[in-house]
Amino acid sequence: MTIAGLDHFTILTEDIAATRRFYCELLGLSEGPRPPFDFPGAWLYAGGHPVVHIVAGRKVPAGGTGALDHLAFKAGGDPAALKQRLEAAGCAVTARVVPGSGIHQLFCHDPSGVRVELNFPAG
Repeated sequence: MTIAGLDHFTILTEDIAATRRFYCELLGLSEGPRPPFDFPGAWLYAGGHPVVHIVAGRKVPAGGTGALDHLAFKAGGDPAALKQRLEAAGCAVTARVVPGSGIHQLFCHDPSGVRVELNFPAG
């Protein structure tokens, strides 16, 4: 057995509408097909693949995401424009450039407290 890559992240939320808005309207994922599970949720897609699974109706554990520090996405476009859009939506955003690489990064938190990293290529 070998691992071929990362498949998806599952995020628990008590506010599915706010979580959908964050990932779809602010970050540009799109909602797509989801199996008919017996609990509420959504699958959010990037590049034709469901990369974020939202599970609603379960209590979000206190204390953030436990041992998981953050999830990271490859991003495209203008990081300054996305930073402005996130801040306009009420998200606190930290920006930095990875030393020696020129990669621009934005960090913020989703509505459930999950830390999200967005990586923009150098240049």
